[in-house]
Amino acid sequence: MSDGAPPSPDEAPARSVYQFGDALKARVRANLAAFERQMHAAEGRRPAAVALALLPDDEGRACFVLTRRGKRLNAHAGQWALPGGRLDEGETAEEAVRRELHEEVGLNLDSEAILGGLDDYPTRSGYVITPIVMWADDPGELVPNPDEVARIYRVPLADLDVPEVPRFISIPESDRPVIQVPLLGALIHAPTAAIMYQMREVLLHGRATRVDHLEQPVFAWR
Repeated sequence: MSDGAPPSPDEAPARSVYQFGDALKARVRANLAAFERQMHAAEGRRPAAVALALLPDDEGRACFVLTRRGKRLNAHAGQWALPGGRLDEGETAEEAVRRELHEEVGLNLDSEAILGGLDDYPTRSGYVITPIVMWADDPGELVPNPDEVARIYRVPLADLDVPEVPRFISIPESDRPVIQVPLLGALIHAPTAAIMYQMREVLLHGRATRVDHLEQPVFAWR
């Protein structure tokens, strides 16, 4: 089991290309079935969920959906995010991500699209986030909700499977390592970075890497 430390140069994976299709779906499903998901009690935090929506791009590469939040939002404006949000009263994490995918990016998926879940991630801003992995065979065009999303990205999974992902730094405000993922010309931080890292480790490599100890930058604590 990995503790979240970066691999040594000799262990770093070579750049791969993951094609979208039945072989990858079977691999992801098997790795999720073998993974024992860890849950966190709310303990005063609000339950939320995000979608790890897997879909193809125009070249047939396996990708996931990533968004840039609108700049006028009251919370976490302009930040990188996976589609998702807080659970409505009586809603499950699976129901919430299906609703949020439709509301934020216009992607409609039924319950059959759900492959499984990753570890809960408790945030400094008062949420416990449950990541739900979903498979979108025929997603069609993704359309951003202008009230919430500035832009939608289909990010190849291969972009996460490179030696420079992830990075870890130290900050004086915490004794926990801060995770950074260099992507799309930016540095993406936790919780999104931590969840993407675990997605790579579990879905692609079958490694039960835990990430709930990985820290967020101070600007995301609010």
